[in-house]
Amino acid sequence: QVQLVESGGGLVQPGGSLRLSCAASGFPLDEYAIGWFRQAPGKEREGVSCISSSDGSTYYADSVKGRFTISRDNAKNTVYLQMNSLPPEAPAIYYCAPSWAFLLDVTYFGSWGQGTQVTVSS
Repeated sequence: QVQLVESGGGLVQPGGSLRLSCAASGFPLDEYAIGWFRQAPGKEREGVSCISSSDGSTYYADSVKGRFTISRDNAKNTVYLQMNSLPPEAPAIYYCAPSWAFLLDVTYFGSWGQGTQVTVSS
């Protein structure tokens, strides 16, 4: 059974940092591109970043470029999203998902986990 479990979310002050984890079970995570997405209440799910399965290439949405870093630890079957300099914004749930395609398009991803909520507020 393919399962992804996101963790690491929480409440952080503006300008702070969080590291999200995406732990996979039931499949070797390194055979897939892994994407991080977020969804705020009333809004569509949007792509944040993805990492390829082959050479570890990464891609970031313009809104997070320079502040977020995606990485993977194949030995732990886990992908991380380091988020720095977080701006104040509405709470959002962050999700990770696998894909055969290295393309930050939500329609290419499936097997969504429950997500982890991130709230940036003072």
